[in-house]
Amino acid sequence: MLTADDLDVTDALTWASATTGPLARVSELSGGWTSTMLALATGAGDELVLRLMTREPWRSHGAGLTTRESEIQQMLARTPIPAPRSRALDAHGRECGFPGHLMSLLPGQVDLDRVDEDSLDRLAYLLATIHDVSPTIEVRTYQSWAWEAKYTVPPWATDTDLWEEAFALLRTDAPGYEPCFIHRDFQPRNVLWSDDRISGVVDWVETSMGPAWLDVAHCCTNIAIDHGSDTADRLAAAYVARTGREPQPYFDVMDIVGFLPPPGREGFIKAEDERRRLEQRLSSVMQRVAMHR
Repeated sequence: MLTADDLDVTDALTWASATTGPLARVSELSGGWTSTMLALATGAGDELVLRLMTREPWRSHGAGLTTRESEIQQMLARTPIPAPRSRALDAHGRECGFPGHLMSLLPGQVDLDRVDEDSLDRLAYLLATIHDVSPTIEVRTYQSWAWEAKYTVPPWATDTDLWEEAFALLRTDAPGYEPCFIHRDFQPRNVLWSDDRISGVVDWVETSMGPAWLDVAHCCTNIAIDHGSDTADRLAAAYVARTGREPQPYFDVMDIVGFLPPPGREGFIKAEDERRRLEQRLSSVMQRVAMHR
């Protein structure tokens, strides 16, 4: 079988079928930035997902990423978090040809337009529940995605000074925080909805110990890109109401700058209206930074 990237995944499907039994159906899932994601159905009726780390730079780190996701999913099986269940792992790609992770397929669909008050409160409640998890395995410390190499004003920016102020802020020390378990890529694209409820949270490859507000910030940035900063603020307010945790706008800035591409690479945010809303989000957050000083 060839994927949309013209990759031959025959070996990977042979490896997966050794765990699942004969496959009745294989289809490629959409939306994966880091991986090729395949939906598998067996003749016995089981439905699974096969993640193949096929895209750089994630492929080079695929062993660590897929191992982390497998271990975290096994740990979360004993919690109320609706995460997939790990079924098999080929971290080094010796059988698949790429680092591979086979897991259960959760019911539901991504719905990026669920930004009504009730849905935002459900997202906030789920995020607070994730942050309440006490890990039973060693979990790495978070990594910032706002690398120094990204501290270049994007060519589409309309306020150069705003971005330079953000870069200057990130060159200072981060505020103190109480480390907790964080998803690290919590956002609407990684949440599944079914029958008006959240039925799953996927993509656990970046799970870390870190500041709770970084998870909130990442969800807010993604919502702001699609729906504007005011909608993102409603998610943040719902989380504060749920947890009593104080906002830390430094981590909002860290997350926004993390969306910029490093030199010589193409970024995720390409549409003009999305870039405009990302800059508007930064402007709103930097105003709060000034108020906290």
